[in-house]
Amino acid sequence: MKIISIVGYKKSGKTALAEKLIRGLKEYGRVGTIKHMHEGTLNPDQTDTYRHIASGSNMTIGIGSNEMVKIIPDVDLHAAIDELCDSGMNFAVVEGFKDSELSKISIDITAENTVKYIDKKQIFDEQLIEELVQLILQQRDYHTLKSLIYVVRSKPEIIKYSGAIGSFTGIVREITGNNVTKALELKQEDSAYEMIKDICNDLKKRDGITDVVMHHRTGLIRPGEDIVYIVVAAEHRQQLFPVLREAIDRLREEVQAPIIEMREQRVELNG
Repeated sequence: MKIISIVGYKKSGKTALAEKLIRGLKEYGRVGTIKHMHEGTLNPDQTDTYRHIASGSNMTIGIGSNEMVKIIPDVDLHAAIDELCDSGMNFAVVEGFKDSELSKISIDITAENTVKYIDKKQIFDEQLIEELVQLILQQRDYHTLKSLIYVVRSKPEIIKYSGAIGSFTGIVREITGNNVTKALELKQEDSAYEMIKDICNDLKKRDGITDVVMHHRTGLIRPGEDIVYIVVAAEHRQQLFPVLREAIDRLREEVQAPIIEMREQRVELNG
């Protein structure tokens, strides 16, 4: 999933630009959106859905005649992005969240990770929208395990020959011997993405293997959080597992992402 955030001051045209980008991106796939709401709760007091949440529901879904809304308490931007990704979106257009680490289109405002600055007086014409759409298409993909499996299952020319799908999820280990890992910060160069692509293409040549996809997350990743996903599809399970194991080993040995590890010494008290 490609992600872009549109940021700017109030009444700067963020929503108008989001509308046009959604229409432009629809030509290339499924589009989901996230809106930073400043009006307070989306679930007003004393509504039925509010009463469900207040009673302790961890998730409440309201269904109308032609739409559905999901209410989840205590979530953040990353959780919302994962929701879109898990739902099979190809693009996420985020309106707001200027302090996030997302790539941004900034309208008359200074923000980190800005990939395109737009003056508020600029007209959002077809030429600009096409330029922005192409810019979004160049952004690196973001995946969850579910979305990576979705990528494989959405290929009819592959899935009709497959009898098994296997996956591997690598997570950040907190304790290794006497060391306690507080977080990892990963950066990945373009060469690493090419190496991953080459490994996948090589493993696809194995007998009975119909598809291999990998995704290595970057940025700040804390203990227990996902760091890498590998998905292998095969005609039979006996063909799948050896290739999945090899994919894990080759990713670790051949793709060296720059890692900054934040650690502290573990102290054990006896007696």
